[in-house]
Amino acid sequence: MKTALTVIFFIIAIAIIILVMCQEAKDDGLGSLAGNTSGDTYWSKNKNRSKEGYLSLATGIAVFIFLALALIISSKFLNG
Repeated sequence: MKTALTVIFFIIAIAIIILVMCQEAKDDGLGSLAGNTSGDTYWSKNKNRSKEGYLSLATGIAVFIFLALALIISSKFLNG
């Protein structure tokens, strides 16, 4: 049981790495220094329905599963 959970744990870890690498950077670069921020645009209002929004949601779910598995694997329940 512990071996299977450990394998799933490593698969989730690799999935988190891939999901984070697929996401775009959140910074505005040097344009943010001069105060040139894009306010409420159509893109910023509907970003959660885009590919980036889904990647962010998938990353959050994967991190939650990763942390839950870490607690389960390290618990005394499995270590006997």
